[in-house]
Amino acid sequence: MSMQDTATRKLLERAAPGRVDFENLVVVPLFAVVAALILGALTMLATNVEPATIGRSYLALLQGSVGSLGAISETLTAAAPLILAGLGLALGFRAGLFNIGAEGQILMGGMAAVICGFSFSHLPFAVLMPLCVISGGAAGAFYASIAGWLRAATGAHEVITTIMLNMISYRLVDYMLRLPWVQRPGRADPISQSVPPNAELPALLQWLDPNLRLHAGIFLTLLAVVVVHWLLFRTKLGFEFRASGASPEAARYAGMRASLIIVLAMATAGMLAGLAGANQVLGVLGRASPGFSAGIGFDAIAVALLGRSHPVGVLFAGLLFGALEAGGRQMQVDAGVSIDLIGIIQALIIVFIAAPLLVRALFPWGFRRPDSGDGRS
Repeated sequence: MSMQDTATRKLLERAAPGRVDFENLVVVPLFAVVAALILGALTMLATNVEPATIGRSYLALLQGSVGSLGAISETLTAAAPLILAGLGLALGFRAGLFNIGAEGQILMGGMAAVICGFSFSHLPFAVLMPLCVISGGAAGAFYASIAGWLRAATGAHEVITTIMLNMISYRLVDYMLRLPWVQRPGRADPISQSVPPNAELPALLQWLDPNLRLHAGIFLTLLAVVVVHWLLFRTKLGFEFRASGASPEAARYAGMRASLIIVLAMATAGMLAGLAGANQVLGVLGRASPGFSAGIGFDAIAVALLGRSHPVGVLFAGLLFGALEAGGRQMQVDAGVSIDLIGIIQALIIVFIAAPLLVRALFPWGFRRPDSGDGRS
């Protein structure tokens, strides 16, 4: 094969990657999950867990995640905030920004939604619930844009600034929960006033069973997936995000305003994380308390990585992690296996996703062989 033919082939692959994109988005994450489950089983064997118990634990994991209507409800409830925050992180990754501040943005968004709810409790549901959701997204966007502005104006790296903003958000929530007009009357501990019923995200399945927690936030999540996909791949702004992430110098040479892109990308990512916080307080918790984000912002990093920073990939990765969370509780009850095993499996998934060449080496039969460059494949 001549050099010209090789160059033409590579150009066509970049224009319509097809199989390459499929492998990166689907095959690598799938095999990463399989490898993590296998190593999870080996970890249990190394800690003197009987093979029969390992089988029961994985069966309980499956049943606890999709084995019943209640299991599916818990999986979707756990997945919704992970997907929302993961979408924000994935968008930042696409723009070349390693935003790891979703935890703080979730806290700020959740606090804003709670405060909006009990402050305007006289408003009707049709006004108050959307207002609380919008407040959560706006608070997350503002909080993330601080790191974006610092990066654009001073060059301060977003990893450092978002870590610091995470730490600030913990203390800021503690402070706000002690304010007399925020703290629940008659309580000495830092608990906010409750979200009024006309601000809550409606439960979807309580007419079947009052214990089913799935709420309308799942529709907000699906809408966010569609909107982020449209934004990234169908709009000029999304193209600028992706171009800036692929080559900042080329983007600036093409006339794109790099500073504005950074701030807008961070603000959009923060808005999605803020919506995740609003989702939790309006649909699940009904109030705010210290650390109510429960590490969702950090788990969302793994979701964004597993989803290969693609909205559809983030959707399925969030469903997987939601299933692991819901099924892990059942696994602990039925098989007596520590819930820490789920953390191990999640960590192993991240390791394999971060090393796709290792996945390809472990499962070579699942991938297309690269062309040798001499006309043979």
